[in-house]
Amino acid sequence: MSHAHLIFNPAAGRGAARRIKDRVARAFQQHGWTIDVYETARPGHGVDLASVAAATGATHVVAVGGDGTAHEVANGLIAAASAAAFGIVPAGSGNDFAKLAGVYRHDPERAVGRLVTASVRRFDAGRVLREYFINSLGFGFGPAVVHLRNSMPGLRGFLSYLVPILRAFGTFAPPRFEVRAAEWAEQGNLMMLEVCNGTTAGGSYRFAPAADPADGRLDVCVIRRLGLGRFLLALPRVMRGTHGTMREVAIFQTTELTVHSSDGPLLLHLDGELRTPGVDHCTVTVAPGCLNVLVAR
Repeated sequence: MSHAHLIFNPAAGRGAARRIKDRVARAFQQHGWTIDVYETARPGHGVDLASVAAATGATHVVAVGGDGTAHEVANGLIAAASAAAFGIVPAGSGNDFAKLAGVYRHDPERAVGRLVTASVRRFDAGRVLREYFINSLGFGFGPAVVHLRNSMPGLRGFLSYLVPILRAFGTFAPPRFEVRAAEWAEQGNLMMLEVCNGTTAGGSYRFAPAADPADGRLDVCVIRRLGLGRFLLALPRVMRGTHGTMREVAIFQTTELTVHSSDGPLLLHLDGELRTPGVDHCTVTVAPGCLNVLVAR
């Protein structure tokens, strides 16, 4: 009989995960699985709960929440070098990682049904400043949007991403970055720098449409400073994943890059979670095949 450790974030999706808790548990049981249910009580608690699950020999660990919940649980499993299969039942706003796992836009019962028959694929993760990211890492405009979005809790769905983007553009000053990798080097005022293990970030934006989370490489999207007209043109193209031909955009793959800010300490997001590490430079690397992920087909 299969067994799963379920780690819920009751705050995910403005409380969506709390509302589906019983449905998820019941769905696993209806498929003949036994479960242990845990609930996060504070930021970072998902890391601790996943570490405990790994230490007790868990074979399946499933996050119920959004990208932030997936981020924490994955960090706990990777740090413990756990062989457990990691799954996600999406209950957040963007659910970018759920796209990679084949459970995006499925209700809880359907998501669980796909997870219990899923195959395991070894995913890479990015690493920066002693923390892993499983979908994307962002500098510049991306973290500014996350910061503004966190201050607007009343927004829901797609508007919770679009409105902060439009509002942030009016006050955002592109920082001066130096980006260096074996495959690319650039210095200047950059609108944003998104380092991707997955294809999308921010819910609907396909920064790296060709990314493969299991190819041992990170896909990097550089967007240079642009005016309002070009910005409004870029938005739908990023959503379609056709922005790579714009003169303000460069996309490349690498296994390691360094990022230096000339304008003070870095502000970044990891899988949509803000970080203010108090440093002006960092090195980003890839950890190949470090996470066993349940991928539904």
